[in-house]
Amino acid sequence: MKVIPFRIFTAIALLGVVLFSCKEAPKTEAPAKKPNVVFIFADDHSYNALSNLGADQVYTPNLDRLRKNGTDFSHTYNMGGWNGAICVASRAMINTGQYIWNARRTDSLVRKGQPTNPYWSEYMQQAGYDTYMTGKWHVSRKAEELFNTVGHVRGGMPRSVKTAYNRPLSVNDTVWKSTDTINGGFWAGGTHWSEVVANDALQFIDSAKTKENPFFMYLAFNAPHDPRQAPQEYLDKYPLDQVAVPETFLEEYPYHEEMGAGKKLRDERLAPYPRTPYSIQVHRKEYYALISHMDTQIGKILDALEATGEMDNTYIVFTADHGLSVGQHGLLGKQNMYDHSVRVPFYVVGPDVPKGKTIDAPIYLQDVMPTTLEWAQQAIPEHVEFSSLVPLIQGKGKAHLPYIYGAYTENQRMVRTDSHKLIWYPKAEKIRLFDLKKDPLEENDVAEDANYAEVKTDLIEKLQSLQQDMHDPIPTIGK
Repeated sequence: MKVIPFRIFTAIALLGVVLFSCKEAPKTEAPAKKPNVVFIFADDHSYNALSNLGADQVYTPNLDRLRKNGTDFSHTYNMGGWNGAICVASRAMINTGQYIWNARRTDSLVRKGQPTNPYWSEYMQQAGYDTYMTGKWHVSRKAEELFNTVGHVRGGMPRSVKTAYNRPLSVNDTVWKSTDTINGGFWAGGTHWSEVVANDALQFIDSAKTKENPFFMYLAFNAPHDPRQAPQEYLDKYPLDQVAVPETFLEEYPYHEEMGAGKKLRDERLAPYPRTPYSIQVHRKEYYALISHMDTQIGKILDALEATGEMDNTYIVFTADHGLSVGQHGLLGKQNMYDHSVRVPFYVVGPDVPKGKTIDAPIYLQDVMPTTLEWAQQAIPEHVEFSSLVPLIQGKGKAHLPYIYGAYTENQRMVRTDSHKLIWYPKAEKIRLFDLKKDPLEENDVAEDANYAEVKTDLIEKLQSLQQDMHDPIPTIGK
């Protein structure tokens, strides 16, 4: 018998152990990739300017598509603003996660060059995300400091021209043409700004195919903010004789000066005083056209996301920074506490988000910030005051906001429940009260109706409490 040398025998034995170990080693799967997050943000888009809410005048097939494939939060609110540019406060709140007056303090620190807590996108980076932003920013910190990649950063609104205001004075007033590119505005640079946002987004989505990290996209349209400029084909969707005058149309709002939304306010100068049905029809036609044009761009983004094959691992949120009056209650702007101005659309689509579901629980649009942090498996910091919507989406939570607070400068305060709304104009020493169940359009003030005395007292007390909780800078109501 041939003897095998010991060293060879040892080597064979060790090889057997290695082979056996490799064969028996348990298989380990790579950790699941965190979900992508796409945030689509409109400007001046009221909750009731959508076709799926019965406003059959508005053509929004792609936003309808989002709603059909996800969950709709039907009562979503913005708290208001500390100056006429409501979007500044709204965007400060969404990026800091803080309520209005704390967000203003943080904004003040930024302007002074002092350190603050991280912003939304920075937390997403900490969670391992490639972050991207394009479109309207209007936040005191520079977008380039906060996102890995930045496209076209726009200011508060497209630069307007004099002829965009105080019009039309009559059916013969044709000085302003929304398709005229010499007016600049949305046409500045040669490509409509809504199309620029879509083009930027498509480019990033294409580049993300080669990256391993999940992505966070912050896509901020300037539309449908004025100047109301859209391509002719979208204007043609809305023949003027088919554009309805709002049921709440007024020639002039009775407290517009005391509430800080008077004739000198920029937004209110867009249409002539007193308001005319014709002028409001023209503005609403152009408003709808801008929305429909933006909707087409959103459709391009959705198509591109679907083409990546990652939609099953992607959350999409669509909302707006606030709403807009466009002739309702005799007002043009968003510097008021009526639902058309403080209430916005809010759609969520994602891998575990119920389809075709509507949640009536009131929320703030800024709740999206902590919601995305939860999706990203990032701890929600203590300074973030808004709440994650994940429990509500999953059907495991109840409404966390029994009362909605609203404010505009020192001139307006609001408290809203699911059944009533109280609006307070401190300078006019005026309280308005609306029964939202009987009067959803907020037309009939019942503040002096004895039948509502108990409701009025209760809401005054609730507003007092909310003012204290919010660190409101003006004296509490009734003090």
